[in-house]
Amino acid sequence: MNVEAERLHSLTQLEILDTPASESFDRITRLASKIFNLPIAAVSLTDSDRQWFKSRIGVEHWSIPREKAPCSQVAESCDVVVIEDFLEDPFYNDSFLAKAGIRFYAGAPLVTRDGFGLGAMCVLGTTPRRIQREELTALRDLAATVMAQIELQHAFGRIDPISELPNRTQFFEDLSDLARDQAPGQRRTAVLVDLIAVDQMNHVVRVVGQAAVDDMVKAAGRLFRLLIGPQQKAYHVGATQLAALTPAGMDEIACGDFLTAQAERLRNLGGPHALGSTVVGIAPFPLGGLPPIDVLRIAQGAAQDARFTNKSFQIHSQILDTASQRSFMLLRDFEAALRNPAELRLVYQPRIDLASGRCVGAEALMRWTHPTLGPVSPGEFIPLIERMALATPATAWVLETAISQIAHWRGAGIDLVVSVNISSTNLHEQDFAFRVSKVLERHGVPAEWLELEVTETAVMTDTAQALVQLNELAAAGIRLAIDDFGTGYSSLAYLQRLPVHVVKIDRAFMIDLDVDPRQLSLVTMMVAMAKHLGHRVVAEGVETLAVLKLVQATDCDEAQGYHFARPMAADELVYWIDSDLLNLSSC
Repeated sequence: MNVEAERLHSLTQLEILDTPASESFDRITRLASKIFNLPIAAVSLTDSDRQWFKSRIGVEHWSIPREKAPCSQVAESCDVVVIEDFLEDPFYNDSFLAKAGIRFYAGAPLVTRDGFGLGAMCVLGTTPRRIQREELTALRDLAATVMAQIELQHAFGRIDPISELPNRTQFFEDLSDLARDQAPGQRRTAVLVDLIAVDQMNHVVRVVGQAAVDDMVKAAGRLFRLLIGPQQKAYHVGATQLAALTPAGMDEIACGDFLTAQAERLRNLGGPHALGSTVVGIAPFPLGGLPPIDVLRIAQGAAQDARFTNKSFQIHSQILDTASQRSFMLLRDFEAALRNPAELRLVYQPRIDLASGRCVGAEALMRWTHPTLGPVSPGEFIPLIERMALATPATAWVLETAISQIAHWRGAGIDLVVSVNISSTNLHEQDFAFRVSKVLERHGVPAEWLELEVTETAVMTDTAQALVQLNELAAAGIRLAIDDFGTGYSSLAYLQRLPVHVVKIDRAFMIDLDVDPRQLSLVTMMVAMAKHLGHRVVAEGVETLAVLKLVQATDCDEAQGYHFARPMAADELVYWIDSDLLNLSSC
């Protein structure tokens, strides 16, 4: 791959081309125009044949031809380019910009950590002009700010920093989106590539270091993209695991034939350190008939089967009808459970203020005991009901039960903020905020003792409608929290628009926090950003003392997780608090 091809690959991997305008970038562009007192400023990205503007001031169109565009020179040279007068420049005097009446240009490069120029932060004028040394410094600083924003949006929860591929969270979300957009039951096939066995990987790390594994994954990611072709999306779903969906219409047999034909390329996909141990799992599944996490699980299982049987690939053989039938049965029986609430109950997981060590709140979580199956995992039935009309009555039951409990606790002198999860369906209910306020009023509970948690993805399903409901809830005095922060659409502009009080960092970021410095850096950055915007920050999924100490060091406000307590019944929570079972000083 030549330098230009690698540069374009780096630009494509950032997934920023042809994305909507963003206030995060427009703010920088406006500042550039003001600093230089020039009518035109832009964040210009150099594509193969065009300069595309992520942000622009004083320009109507979104792109211009790349030929003889000075931003292209900036990207190629990774250096500042200044043209004091287009008409006096022998190369640019007949360029597109010169013909459009531009006389002055200054551009500073947008450079990735790998040293590739993506484009330029540029300012333009219609009269000749000189540029001062301090102005050049300011332009470079603005370009660095643009690059930091690009990397920030790219990194938060969706792109693996090593392979630069979409991660497992994105894989799950894309599968869910596909299930919503396509005909249910459509048969698709997932492919998982396991580059190296765990014991072999540990040996490589011990002998030559972690960097060798990182390099292997990065190189394999690029080769895998070439192997599956530009129309298919590659994902990094495990430490040394890559995944993709086959094109629609390619079943597991055709996929096996393709892999057989590419056997040699696959065997060497992991590079010399993998010693030809790369294996592939093939997982056929009905679209929408299996949770995305299970699609990944059966693909991983098939890859392990291949490894254990010394095959290059293995097709998952388990019939998926059982899972589909169970899902249908659970939906049917949950609707009946709402009419017979004896099967349903709430448990409460305490939230701990890290400064005082006190329990200051609790998250209300629904539990369901099926009459014949026994306890059903919320991870199984909650996603099912959220996709159906059952989300509305389910949330209504949880709110009624939780607010009644708050009233009971307050009557006993116990002041705890209780948080309740709501779904995107609730945010599409025109009278949702009104109905929540009425429940609070009926039970005599002040609004500030209820907190509603909503995920980033739920808000982005219909941002305009969601903002209407969230603003009404906030106006009523109800606390709002962003749940699973970092796994959806995290950005400065996004967070600034929402009237939220609390940001809950997703439990996924707590995993390996004590062994992965990159993970800790990311969490520290998220905490600092959220607190700078005036939000209280909660770390979810704190399960060990080591992780707790690291979370405390980030200046996070609260934490919850199994390290403190598992979710428990209301009376058990009161006993837990009264018995002083929490001792943060020893945690």
